[in-house]
Amino acid sequence: MGGTLALRSCLAVVGLVLLWGCGAQAVQFEVSARTTKCIAEEIQNNVVVIADYKIVHSDESHTITVKVTSPYGNQLHYQENVKSGQFAFTTSETGNFMACFWMLNAPATAVANVALDWKTGVHAKDWASIAKKDKLDGMELELRKLEEAVNSIHSEMLYLREREAEMRNLNELTNSRVAWFGIMSLLVCLGVAGWQLWHLKSFFERKKLL
Repeated sequence: MGGTLALRSCLAVVGLVLLWGCGAQAVQFEVSARTTKCIAEEIQNNVVVIADYKIVHSDESHTITVKVTSPYGNQLHYQENVKSGQFAFTTSETGNFMACFWMLNAPATAVANVALDWKTGVHAKDWASIAKKDKLDGMELELRKLEEAVNSIHSEMLYLREREAEMRNLNELTNSRVAWFGIMSLLVCLGVAGWQLWHLKSFFERKKLL
């Protein structure tokens, strides 16, 4: 019995650790003179976002231009002809936040390898400073991280539930409108058919065919 509980506890911790990695992503990609590469992530309102980017394994003369926009098109970060940089903000909207990279005035064959380290929510916190401020040891710090991760996952689940409810309401509204449109179309068709029958009857009566 004790072994089973211990196993379940271990599995729960492993599960939380795996979920803990969902809020951070480090990617590397190529940006050429003729293309624009964009990275997007759907983020809720009031979430901290921090990202670092830099050119790696490329010609020293290469530079990139970076633009970060919110779901409503608001510009959050813009840098021209840089080799590296960082952006940080707290979201005030919910939706897809997008970071786009391209090269300005570069030779047609120019290619730059860009590394992007994008962190949101719990992962964007400075845990070293938090541990120092609150005097947390290694285990306490990890437990604090797991607690924050659980809260973040809970908020995400609530957000997904709200989105599901919104989509369900939208589908019901659409189905209702389609049904009313079908009924109105049927009534219009019946009205037109009735008018045509009345018109034909009047025509035949005038011609004394009826």
